[in-house]
Amino acid sequence: MWSGEPHARADADHGPAGPWLSVVVPLFNEEGSLPELHRRLGAVLDALPRSSEIVFVNDGSIDRSAELLEGIQASDPRVTLVDLAYNAGQHAAVLAGFSIARGEIIVTLDADLQNPPEEIPRLLEKVHDGFEVVGGIRQRRKDPLPRKALTALARAVSKGGSDYGCMLRAYRRDVVQRILRCRERSLFIPALAATLARRVVEVPVAHDERRFGGSRYSALRLMRLGFDWVTALSVLPIQMVSVFGILTAVAGLVFGVALFIRRLYVGPEVEGVFTLFAILFIFLGAVFVAIGVVGEYVARIYLEVRQRPLYMIESVRRGSRTRSR
Repeated sequence: MWSGEPHARADADHGPAGPWLSVVVPLFNEEGSLPELHRRLGAVLDALPRSSEIVFVNDGSIDRSAELLEGIQASDPRVTLVDLAYNAGQHAAVLAGFSIARGEIIVTLDADLQNPPEEIPRLLEKVHDGFEVVGGIRQRRKDPLPRKALTALARAVSKGGSDYGCMLRAYRRDVVQRILRCRERSLFIPALAATLARRVVEVPVAHDERRFGGSRYSALRLMRLGFDWVTALSVLPIQMVSVFGILTAVAGLVFGVALFIRRLYVGPEVEGVFTLFAILFIFLGAVFVAIGVVGEYVARIYLEVRQRPLYMIESVRRGSRTRSR
């Protein structure tokens, strides 16, 4: 078994004989979609003129996914199986796949088939045009309305309105190597890659309904992912808290002066007590929000200090060879 530290070992299996394209597929309890996913992805790769491999990263599945993956590998020598020791999460599983993938171009693809594998050639065309990172923009989303709303909010505040929630993306190897050199525990890979590359583009891709199982991302998990994205790449939220504190202090001072002047002209009065209470509660709520934002950064400092690995790889199986560390 080996852990996700250090990430720089990604070049260990890369060499002149490596494939041109690697497709990294993280999965957790996806037994329903795996047969069709492999069939459709295999057909796409068969049509490509250059060599390829599929890296399935089993992120601690407890259903029949592991058994199905073994059968898929027995029928397809291009398949590499990576087993994680525990459920580390989607982005950690992608990092594990990055550390094993050998291709010059690396594509990430979810296992739920909501992003059709048939869209991969569209990404590769843009890579051929010289772009370092090519992302997908999901068209006519088939997700529930609350998830669409959260995604729309994230796109509204992201740089250029990017659809960072779409995991159908293509990366050149040098960008993947830069990602693997990062030491943060809270990594949001699509957004991080956009900051580590010079030429980034997004292309429209189809989006299908999820036919097998349910989404692993509840509203709470999506919110946590959003916090990871914002706090991992920017200190803007904590700066906004400081600005808000200054504005609140100024507003409070002006309001106090206004009440003092009114008292001089009108005299003592008890009107407006409930208004003052309402304003007080609003400010108290804002204070708790500010404490929460600061707490998010403190929690991430705590995670960094603990130095725990992002993932732990239990085994890697390429064809008939199995390596465990």
